[in-house]
Amino acid sequence: QVQLVESGGGLVQAGGSLRLSCAASGRTFSSYVMGWSRQAPGKERESVARISWSGLSTYYADSVKGRFTISRDNAKTTVYLQMNSLKPEDAAVYYCNVGDGRTTYWGQGTQVTVSS
Repeated sequence: QVQLVESGGGLVQAGGSLRLSCAASGRTFSSYVMGWSRQAPGKERESVARISWSGLSTYYADSVKGRFTISRDNAKTTVYLQMNSLKPEDAAVYYCNVGDGRTTYWGQGTQVTVSS
């Protein structure tokens, strides 16, 4: 059974930093894309960042470019999201996801709160 366990969320002041982690287990994730999405109250879930299996290809939403960095450790099947210069509008539940284009697995989410 696939499990994605997120950690690292919390409360931070605007301008601060947080690092989210997501450990995946339950199957082999070779060639899988790993990523992070977020959902704020009253808004649709949006993709924030994605990274290819090799780590050579990344995607960032325009709203986080230059502030967030996604990385992965394939040996640990873990994906990270370093979030710097956080803004109040970054507050949301952040979800880890892993997919191969046909099947996507989701974590349970971790809350990020940014105080102004």
